[in-house]
Amino acid sequence: MTLWTAVLLASVICVALKATGYLLPAHWLDRPRPARIADLLTVALLSALVVVQTLGAGQSIVVDARLPAVGVAALLLWLRAPFLVVVVGAAVTAALLRLWGWAT
Repeated sequence: MTLWTAVLLASVICVALKATGYLLPAHWLDRPRPARIADLLTVALLSALVVVQTLGAGQSIVVDARLPAVGVAALLLWLRAPFLVVVVGAAVTAALLRLWGWAT
């Protein structure tokens, strides 16, 4: 299976799932359980994306300046800092670590 075949297949599956959502009766989706599953699935997918982008480099796992930068961003978010402060804090952390040669 080529990459384009996989992308096209995934696209067709996404469109089919979206169409299925429109065909389901509304009272099925108004229940608390489907709403809770949708909320948790969104958080899980976003968390997985952050981990892959932080630690991934091709087919390997790499610990570099991105990991402490994400840690600083998480700390600033926990302290309820404004989003711009979070982004700048993480960027400055990564830049300083790369400047000092701690992580490439």
